[in-house]
Amino acid sequence: MIIYGINPVLEALRSGRVRKLRVGPRSDRRLDAALAIARQQNVPIDRADAGAIDRLARGGVHQGIVAELDEPRDYSLREIVDAAAPAAPLLVVLDGVEDPHNVGAILRTIDAAGAHGIVRQARHSASLDGIAAKASAGAVAAVRIATEVNIARAIDELKGLGVWTIGLAGDASDNYDAIDFGLPTAIVLGAEGTGLRRLVRERCDRLVSIPMRGTVASLNVSVAAGVVLFEAARQRQKGTRAK
Repeated sequence: MIIYGINPVLEALRSGRVRKLRVGPRSDRRLDAALAIARQQNVPIDRADAGAIDRLARGGVHQGIVAELDEPRDYSLREIVDAAAPAAPLLVVLDGVEDPHNVGAILRTIDAAGAHGIVRQARHSASLDGIAAKASAGAVAAVRIATEVNIARAIDELKGLGVWTIGLAGDASDNYDAIDFGLPTAIVLGAEGTGLRRLVRERCDRLVSIPMRGTVASLNVSVAAGVVLFEAARQRQKGTRAK
């Protein structure tokens, strides 16, 4: 797995997942900090010219550093739910979200909001390296990830594990802040434009929407994830219950 950019690489180094670093001719304080951590961990460091770094990053904004990582562990749904204890699990389920910028931003928000993991589809899902890893600012190395062949069946399995499944849909009559996020919860997000697929939508325990006050009909999926996750974090921190 290849990631690039100073922040993602720093976080991957701190998590102990980096196998090898490749560094270009650029030098600055943050890059030097990454190299210092790599040396402490005996991570091999290769010097490369700018063209080689560009090719490894496939044209991404790499800031002069590329890392080769162990592939992220793929967790089972039960492992993610159990790992949340003693807290009630709070998860995000992605139904066909393929834009790597959105997937990376959602991973970053999951980590920031203190949620416990993400469920993604084996197909119709963005790769977790490259753009997604950079957009996650390193959260791809910290968030527990489950990869499932069938999202509708994954929702059924989560229900069997006692997790309440809440789908975001623009046409839902209930508002997102009417949900009691103190309960074990999975927030289910569909792709921009198409939204939740029919079978996934039908499997959700409840559908909610984010009220739109202006002329735009909907939010970017990563922004929507942030709105709902931080409402969940607010409720859990305050010990409040939705009305």
